[in-house]
Amino acid sequence: MDRRRFLASSGIGTLAFLLRRVADAAPAPKPNIIYILADDMGYGDPSCFGQAKLKTPHLDALAADGLRLTNHYAGSTVCAPSRCVLMTGLHTGHCSVRTNGNVRLTDDDVTVAQVLKKAGYSTGCIGKWGVGRPGLTDPNDRGFDYFYGYVCMNHAHNCFPEFIIRNGQKVPLRNVLEESWKQRRTLPGAGVAAKKVDFVPHLCQKEAIAFIERNKRKPFFLYYALNIPHANNEGGRKGMEVPSYGEFAKEDWPDPEKGFATMIRYIDGYVKEIRDKLKEAGLDKNTLVMFTSDNGPHQEGGHKMEYFDSNGPLRGKKRDLYEGGVRVPTIATWPGVIAAGRESGHVSGFQDILPTFAELAGATCPKTDGISMAPTLLGKGEQKKHPHLFWEFYEGGGKRAVLKGKWKGVRLNTFRKPDGPIELYDITQDISEQKNLASDHPDIVADMARIMKEEHRDLRKPGGKAK
Repeated sequence: MDRRRFLASSGIGTLAFLLRRVADAAPAPKPNIIYILADDMGYGDPSCFGQAKLKTPHLDALAADGLRLTNHYAGSTVCAPSRCVLMTGLHTGHCSVRTNGNVRLTDDDVTVAQVLKKAGYSTGCIGKWGVGRPGLTDPNDRGFDYFYGYVCMNHAHNCFPEFIIRNGQKVPLRNVLEESWKQRRTLPGAGVAAKKVDFVPHLCQKEAIAFIERNKRKPFFLYYALNIPHANNEGGRKGMEVPSYGEFAKEDWPDPEKGFATMIRYIDGYVKEIRDKLKEAGLDKNTLVMFTSDNGPHQEGGHKMEYFDSNGPLRGKKRDLYEGGVRVPTIATWPGVIAAGRESGHVSGFQDILPTFAELAGATCPKTDGISMAPTLLGKGEQKKHPHLFWEFYEGGGKRAVLKGKWKGVRLNTFRKPDGPIELYDITQDISEQKNLASDHPDIVADMARIMKEEHRDLRKPGGKAK
């Protein structure tokens, strides 16, 4: 080889070596994050969590391609406080929203969207915000670049409203509500629709797909908060109303159950469409998709929880602090990063989402009650564990609960009896919480009482600011 050819080949080799070194040293691209939150879907509603009567093939595929989290807990047992825990990483003994009603985030609250936006993410919230009212705490004021859906939680109880909100502005829809009902209601867009054309969950799905398309060239966070299978309580007397019962029309079921089954089918289809869009855009291998529910199953709008065994083996439903009210079906997938077909019993909760996403995004995380689940998701590194989980709930006379190891403590009627009796269950042996063991373990009951007292921070009023 002559000198010129030798130098040329050596230069190419050196350049290739340097490029490899640069590539090895370059930080990994920030992952896109899509967090899909169903509304009132029970632990037993997806077939990959035991549902026998209804099929959810696309949620099943999501689980088969990733990780099924069997001990993941919602922030609360109803919508607003659960979403507050999710957004702020503070459990319901510390967060600013502990009940439904006229509640909102405080000026001191820092949301997961604000954290990720500061780290360079495009942020979008589509669907049900549920922790504010228009003009008070719009999602655009809490770190979301784009919002489409319902700001007010009660507005979201109607799948056929007269308007929807896009970035703080009302967008008229083709639905028309009966005037007599509108006069008797004070909630925006509430009443019985005399004309039902635009089914908002379908509109939100189109918005979710469009958001992915618009942001495919930069890291994004999409918080996709569905308002189904929640009952359309403000949308009319037929509380599980959908555009069509489709394949379930022929079933010998009550109409509310046909509506519920159709909503589950819609959710399952939405998940497929989102995954298809990610593959089409070449984003699937750099996108974490998480799916869960905001609390346990409802029994509203004519729907009976037992009809499809929505809480599976668990006791309780929405508004309970038993397992059925707060343990939620949860799936995470990230092709090539989260190993397929895994299952984890790691005990985690909504307060863990903010620190988890912050770690994955390389963002600075504020002080929270959460612990990053990244080691569990990625299957590597040491996973820190909670010493306990805590809930308190400001409805039904007041309720508190603690989960510590195998023990679950539940105290009811806390407004009248703040130091009242505590029920105690070994959920590893009694997942249905049928055998109260409090009298057999007074030391553990005393420890539960201590935790309930220490984790509680008084509020001036429900939804107010912590003292």
